[in-house]
Amino acid sequence: MRLDILSKEYPPTIYGGAGVHVQELVRALRDRGDMTVRVHAFGGPRDEADTYSYPDLPELADANAAIQTMGVDLSMVSGTAGADLVHSHTWYANFAGHVASLLGGMPHVISAHSLEPMRPWKAEQLGGGYRLSSWIEKSAYEAAAAVIAVSAGMREDVLRSYPSIDPDKVKVVHNGIDSVLWQPNHDLDVVRKHGVDPDKRSAIFVGRITRQKGLPYLLRAAAELPPDVQLILCAGAPDTKEIMAEVEGLMDNLKATREGVIWIPEMLPRDEVTALLTSSTVFLCPSVYEPLGIVNLEAMACELPVVATATGGIPEVVVDGETGWLVPIEQVQDGTGTPVDPDKFVADLAAAMNDAVSDTDRARAMGLAGRKRAVDSFSWASIGDRTMEVYREVLGA
Repeated sequence: MRLDILSKEYPPTIYGGAGVHVQELVRALRDRGDMTVRVHAFGGPRDEADTYSYPDLPELADANAAIQTMGVDLSMVSGTAGADLVHSHTWYANFAGHVASLLGGMPHVISAHSLEPMRPWKAEQLGGGYRLSSWIEKSAYEAAAAVIAVSAGMREDVLRSYPSIDPDKVKVVHNGIDSVLWQPNHDLDVVRKHGVDPDKRSAIFVGRITRQKGLPYLLRAAAELPPDVQLILCAGAPDTKEIMAEVEGLMDNLKATREGVIWIPEMLPRDEVTALLTSSTVFLCPSVYEPLGIVNLEAMACELPVVATATGGIPEVVVDGETGWLVPIEQVQDGTGTPVDPDKFVADLAAAMNDAVSDTDRARAMGLAGRKRAVDSFSWASIGDRTMEVYREVLGA
């Protein structure tokens, strides 16, 4: 059997959870040894067997970003000839999978990491291209042989967004974590290098600056933290100038009222992230949209308890009162995830954060429980097995 995986992100270019998922899934499937797994990814050349790269087309350099994406997708299609099945990840590669299936006759499987109807703020980034990305996603999902949702919450979102899809075609296979790569790392030199005092309590956020990550709510809530608690923000790759300006303004306001606010805007290597996570007291995930939240698994694997929004697939990862705190949220049903009462959400988030840092012994116990849950329930080997079951069902094998 030959499987072709199509993705925008693949090492060395990874900037989000979907890219991490693709990297680890490919490794898990290749480790099985019972199939050929070929990867087709955006970007420059890669030195890896059975891996093919597709740069942006120079002819489309001045086109809308969505058109540039379609150009890369069409470049990918010829490379999938001869595959038994194609599996695409995110709308960026869905068009390639859909066209490859139409042209080559092989089934197309999609992993649902996020959904365009659930992210209307993307119009800020893509303009009219958002309508195009939405059309691509809808067409691909409705024609796919199967859709793999990364959580039960995401499965509900898929069926709500695209009601014409047969529910039997939408399967749940969670994201996973490599508990060897993600484990406690007590490198205090790295922690101090970034201006963090490892002897003080700290709360840490790791994520891109996007509407869905809820960073503006976190910055408002952080004003209520005790003055000795450090706030570490590993936050970069803003979607738009507007969200960046909003975050910068809130950051300036916070720094004017308290010390210990550390902003690290660049993407750090894994070993530095694990050191910062390990030295912290609690991980913060204020997302208003999160199909699963692989960052929570990464933090849990480093023995860190989590304060996270009770939305999307997060409650399938974080066990309230056992591995962390789930912050309730009532959301506007317009696809934006906006809290109905933003002030209440900020207050509830602040209360959970304060509770988390108030008892470090309890936080450590929750962190230990979190790592156990990550190791026991979210291994990539088992996720590779479950993904293979979907392939076999689609192929009738």
